[in-house]
Amino acid sequence: MRYRSSHRRLRAAAVVCAVVAVAAPAPAGAWAATATTAPAAAAPTPDPFDGLTPAEIADRAVDATRSADSLRMTGQLVSEGQDLDIDFTVDDRGSCRGRIGVDEGDAELRRLDGVTYLKGDAAFWRISMATQGVPENRIGPVIELVQDRWLKIGPGQAGSADLGEICDLDSLLDDLGEDRDDRAGLRRGPDREVDGTPVATLVEKESRTTTTVSVAQEGKPYIRQVVRTGGDEPGSMTLSEFDRPVGVTAPPADETVDLSRLDPGTRA
Repeated sequence: MRYRSSHRRLRAAAVVCAVVAVAAPAPAGAWAATATTAPAAAAPTPDPFDGLTPAEIADRAVDATRSADSLRMTGQLVSEGQDLDIDFTVDDRGSCRGRIGVDEGDAELRRLDGVTYLKGDAAFWRISMATQGVPENRIGPVIELVQDRWLKIGPGQAGSADLGEICDLDSLLDDLGEDRDDRAGLRRGPDREVDGTPVATLVEKESRTTTTVSVAQEGKPYIRQVVRTGGDEPGSMTLSEFDRPVGVTAPPADETVDLSRLDPGTRA
């Protein structure tokens, strides 16, 4: 069950400052996290997936998750050797809010009406720009200008398109379960719980990697968690708060810096 494009877009958010500074997108990277465990739980009676094959359960889970109007995504990732910590809520109308941690740095993200606002601390901006090769003599002035202020990125400006995909639910999930052949090797694992919700688990083993997809057994069969262990890309991502309003507001104008002050060649 594929979901790699979402990780590429999450990384784009984490390095948007480099897009601003050098107008070049970052390469896709691997993601990783320490998988969390939960106690096994008895399946609801009757089992909502009784009689279904693992592939059929996966079909229902993919369809339900892609039909959601909004959701919250939390997880820890590693990309290009950096530790990323993601927690944000996104809807299918292009709005989102949340935070992104990069190593020791941290940033908040908001997007509404096609405008993105990003506020990072000094560590976030320095780490992001340095890893993208921005010269040191450019890093300092940028940090001085944007540290602890909201960087405003309007439509058509550098980085806006990448961030628009991150903050659009349909785009974020566009490759979820895209390859149906990936489901052929699934087997059903033990039932458990994710944040108190009973889930069925679908397990796929490939070489040194084991991927476990947890599917809600109550309400709609949303994907609640994906955990990958072993191999070079272990990690986890948890989905929650489906179909709830995102509730994004623009920061005060006097707390923002327009991208045009960093990149005069872009359209304001």
